[in-house]
Amino acid sequence: MDQVPLFLQRHNGVITGDDRIRLFRQKPVTIWLTGLSGAGKSTLAFALERELVALGHPCYVLDGDNIRHGLTSDLGFHRDDRRENIRRVAHVARLMNDAGLIVISALISPMHEDRVMAREIIGHERFVETYLSTSIAVCAQRDPRGLYAKARAGAIESFTGISAPYEVPVNPDLNIDTADTTVSVSMARLFAHLLDHYLIT
Repeated sequence: MDQVPLFLQRHNGVITGDDRIRLFRQKPVTIWLTGLSGAGKSTLAFALERELVALGHPCYVLDGDNIRHGLTSDLGFHRDDRRENIRRVAHVARLMNDAGLIVISALISPMHEDRVMAREIIGHERFVETYLSTSIAVCAQRDPRGLYAKARAGAIESFTGISAPYEVPVNPDLNIDTADTTVSVSMARLFAHLLDHYLIT
């Protein structure tokens, strides 16, 4: 990673992190949802966002597909591009956390070292690695866009789980198998974790 030029310096505002915590009644955090395509990351992310906003907690979803329409539209899906995609998203999440928001990131993020990089960028105390451990069989069975079938036919290159690897998280902060757990129950588990550690009621 390139070093920051010496002529650049950080400028700090007068509003502190504690000011934002009191204002928003929450500690900033990034819920980093990782898992195979079809595991339910986006569905769960937006369900959690809806619940938090209904209770007056500012938050935002950084969805992998949405991000690739703008911020990372110049990137592909090979190894280096995937890593750069995660690096950019992690820096955005950090900025949004600095603003006091809860961020819910829904990206496959298949490689262990890239998730470690994201944790280091965002900060260990603000990063909750949440592994949606839904099996590839279940994900392929759901597959509303037919992506697994296209990948197996060779129509999609570097597709995670078929032609590209997925490294299972070694020790995630949360592990949810959406094959056995409904969206509402999965969301409740995430909300309970936030309530225990980050939300101020």
